[in-house]
Amino acid sequence: MFKKAFEPKAQQRLSGADRKKLRRTIKEKFQNASDADIDLIIPPKTEISVSKYPNRVLVYSVEAGFPMFFDIDGRGIDIFPTVYALWQVPELLPAFMLKGGEVSRFVIGGADLMFPGISIPEEGFPSFQAGQPWAVKVPGNAAPIAVGSTTMSSSEALKAGLRGKALRITHYYRDSLWDSVEGHLVPNGGFYEDVVLEDPALSSGCLTHDSCGDMCSATSSHQNGMTGEVADVGNVHQEQSLDTTPHTNIKEDIPEDIISDTSGLKLTGDASVEAGSGEKDMHDISSTEVDVLLDKCLLQAFHTTLKDKDLPIPGSTLWSNHVLPCRPSGMILDIKKSSHKKLSKWLQSKSSAGLISAKEDKHKKEIILIAINRMHPDYTSFRPEKRKTEVVDHSIDINAAEGRPSKLHLELLEVYKPSVHVNPIFKSAGHDTGSFYSASEATEIAFQYVENQNLVKPTNKAIIVLDATLCDALFKGAIKKGSTYPSEIHKKDLGSAFLSRMQAHHRVTRGNETVVRKGAVKTVQIMTERRQGNKKMTRVSGLESFLIDPEALAAELQKKFACSTTVAELPGKKGHEVLVQGGVIEDLGRHLVENYGVPKRYIEVLDKTRK
Repeated sequence: MFKKAFEPKAQQRLSGADRKKLRRTIKEKFQNASDADIDLIIPPKTEISVSKYPNRVLVYSVEAGFPMFFDIDGRGIDIFPTVYALWQVPELLPAFMLKGGEVSRFVIGGADLMFPGISIPEEGFPSFQAGQPWAVKVPGNAAPIAVGSTTMSSSEALKAGLRGKALRITHYYRDSLWDSVEGHLVPNGGFYEDVVLEDPALSSGCLTHDSCGDMCSATSSHQNGMTGEVADVGNVHQEQSLDTTPHTNIKEDIPEDIISDTSGLKLTGDASVEAGSGEKDMHDISSTEVDVLLDKCLLQAFHTTLKDKDLPIPGSTLWSNHVLPCRPSGMILDIKKSSHKKLSKWLQSKSSAGLISAKEDKHKKEIILIAINRMHPDYTSFRPEKRKTEVVDHSIDINAAEGRPSKLHLELLEVYKPSVHVNPIFKSAGHDTGSFYSASEATEIAFQYVENQNLVKPTNKAIIVLDATLCDALFKGAIKKGSTYPSEIHKKDLGSAFLSRMQAHHRVTRGNETVVRKGAVKTVQIMTERRQGNKKMTRVSGLESFLIDPEALAAELQKKFACSTTVAELPGKKGHEVLVQGGVIEDLGRHLVENYGVPKRYIEVLDKTRK
């Protein structure tokens, strides 16, 4: 929020009534704060000013310009203390303690806090809800370095295995808000890098200014409550900080799981982390060579991993589950570098050549592989390589499959959970009935049961004879009373019938955040309507289905369309909607597709302004 420096649009002094209202709001928001704590942060006889910034944030500062609180939406709902306020009353907010001081370099660089970087206390985390303000502390120092809001509740965090994003950082030490004060107030005599590395010489220091000058006398009324005495250190402090700052190899010292969670942060200088994927680049490969490589991977998949019982299969599933794992080790396979540019065009060319049969699903707007011609000369002449197939996550990488930028890393996967109907099949095969399975994995288990029980009809290999267990799994409760149960089923119908008896779920992954929800993927709704004064207003909801932050999207749209935006809770429903001034329904839909990777088939639009 305060990564970039910007000037306030307006600034004014608070009246007596507004001062009392601010104190009441703080008292209600931070119930742990006593009257003495509030007096320490906002002295009764000290002048208070409020600054309004271009991003609608209100910043409340005490005399001499020290910001103490900031209001994100300007309505008193999301109000946070600054690090200056927390240095005076460190226990104003509950705080996450970092595992090691090195992690703080990422936090004070602007990265959100991930659960792997947090030290879990022996008694466990206290109960908390999503959206609550929390602070961040480093070992050996009571002064917080950042403040933010929780992204999930404590129960949701435990269900997620304490993985993913824990705290969305809104303000941190050395951001533009902290830097807006002349004569910065710094805890423990200088650089936080010294403190976070647990330098014993600095862990017991005092709070000082970088250059006190006249600031000490101007702010002495509210600094007496801080730990230690305020001292004028001047240039001596700067030399000491430079001399005592240790040089640490971040790449060697930070645990691997923490680095992976903060991989989006760019650092400079000694704290830079060079991310090397170890994969070969495709910039020097011609489109013809990429075409040959694609065909080779496809034929390798046909010979090794893709069976006829897996058909029909969506093109995106074919790409992620079969083609990509067959690529050469260490090679990036990018269909955009080929002459086809898109997955659908590539598969259509193979269908025209007679190698496969494919059709486009007009409802899902996706190409479906129907059959493989295993008598085709390309198939019969190909000799598959005998090598270990690369293991990848069985998920639908929509961006890669459709030729969109992969940096967003949005993945959707339909998964299924065994129900009471099919539990006996899973138990007989030794599989967990509480886990989630992809469509191919679940179908494979059904065919494994058929093979183990020898249920294939001897006179017709395409027919499966149903035993009592498999018949109940597929048809019990689905056949009307008085009707006879089928005794046979065709192989091509077994997979779909088996999946229909399982509980459908979907898994959504964006970056390091993954959620599993029951049922089908809910769409994003975009609607334009007229409001008072014949003005148009565009609403977008359902963003949570694709792990899109409404606040971040509202800020982007405000800059992109040069209009006002706001975020509001959906009435009577869970979730939020973003309101955009003007009729931008088409541009907004295009923005979600191009910048967030949302498939077009999951976007519903309704223009109420058209007659």
